Amino acid sequence: MENETRTKNKFWKGMLVGSLVTAFAILLVVGIAAGISLIGHSVIGSGSRFSSVGMKDAGDEDSLDLDFVNRKLQVLKALIDRDFLFEENIDGEAMETGIYKGMLEALGDPYTVYYTSDEYKALTEETEGVYCGIGALVSQNMETGVVTILRVFKNSPAEEAGVQKGDIILKVNDVEYNEMDLDMLVSQEIRGEEGTWVDILFQRGDEQLTLHIERRQVEATTVEYQMLEQNTGYIMVSQFEIVTSEQFINAIDDLVDQGMEQLIIDLRDNPGGVLSSTVEMAAYILPEGQWDGMIVSTADKNGHGFVYYSEDGEIRYASNSGDEDDPAYPKEDGHELDMPIVILVNGNSASASEVFSGALQDYGVAKLVGTTTFGKGIVQGLVPLTDGSAVKLTISHYYTPSGFDLHSKGLTPDVEVELEIPEDIDLTLGLSLDQDNQVQAALETLGVR
Repeated sequence: MENETRTKNKFWKGMLVGSLVTAFAILLVVGIAAGISLIGHSVIGSGSRFSSVGMKDAGDEDSLDLDFVNRKLQVLKALIDRDFLFEENIDGEAMETGIYKGMLEALGDPYTVYYTSDEYKALTEETEGVYCGIGALVSQNMETGVVTILRVFKNSPAEEAGVQKGDIILKVNDVEYNEMDLDMLVSQEIRGEEGTWVDILFQRGDEQLTLHIERRQVEATTVEYQMLEQNTGYIMVSQFEIVTSEQFINAIDDLVDQGMEQLIIDLRDNPGGVLSSTVEMAAYILPEGQWDGMIVSTADKNGHGFVYYSEDGEIRYASNSGDEDDPAYPKEDGHELDMPIVILVNGNSASASEVFSGALQDYGVAKLVGTTTFGKGIVQGLVPLTDGSAVKLTISHYYTPSGFDLHSKGLTPDVEVELEIPEDIDLTLGLSLDQDNQVQAALETLGVR
């Protein structure tokens, strides 16, 4: 009886959602639910102005009457306690979680999600590029829910098990891909303790296959580079982790030392990630002076936002909303890369990839080659609540230096080229740069061919 009372009390704790929202900080998210690097480390404000998110004036016909909701919930709970046949299925905590998740799902925004305290802990593991998992980059189509393998890392458990780019995840252990938020599917089901195994059901063409994959410590190499013909540097960036900016800068410096005269940056299938890395990478290339040095800016529904920009040899941050400054800035940046640049993009190049590409395209220092990008021009704020849970909310649009809002539109390439895969290519061995017609188009754009 005591346990039953405790469960019922737990169900009602924090029923008024507004009273819970005393946030400690908001973490910036510029990814597309890739499952690997979605949570940035830029503190962009306190939670005080979010204490009544979603609640409008009582006179508004679209307002949420919490007093009425609370009374109705009490009636429903009384009916369950009195009449529900399967009493063993009653779980107060699960019902409470369902209320919060349902409330946010009703907003119709796939990027707005409620996380329990356990989910939040799993979600906020440091995105430093080292984790215990299978070594694959995944992305979810927000319209269909389909989860696809974008990249398999070299020498990873996924590669050893035979996972291929383009494989569609149907089920992880007994969890179907559409039963939970992709971030949670990855952090709670695909990742795990080192040495444990996970069974993943894939769709590959007309075939379904289950692969038994070991979880191991994986250090994702987010930047790979090489020198191509006629002193053309090639840098592939798979995602934007905390470690990516340093890897990218080192790659540029090494290629310059080797005599690089023009550069191809490959952001195809890059779903985004940590904004701070993106800003530092763009600043390392861009000149100062144009667009007031702006790299990216944001604005919420009230016109409040922030901007990252370069000035006097520094990367700087400014906010017009009264929020505290980002303590990580200013950062030193007196570098500029003055040479022809092409950025390869496609429909899976999203968020942070679009921030980077849009900035370089606006400044006229790079041409985009490939296909139109994904078009995610919105920012999510991760708001921790006082009970250990958290809410991820879409809070603002971001804009390229010229003020372009790319959301739902994407960036249009300067040179439109669809990827063509020769019929005689064995994709299990990968597509070499010589066989990649988009890479060849990039070389032609640079005047190498």
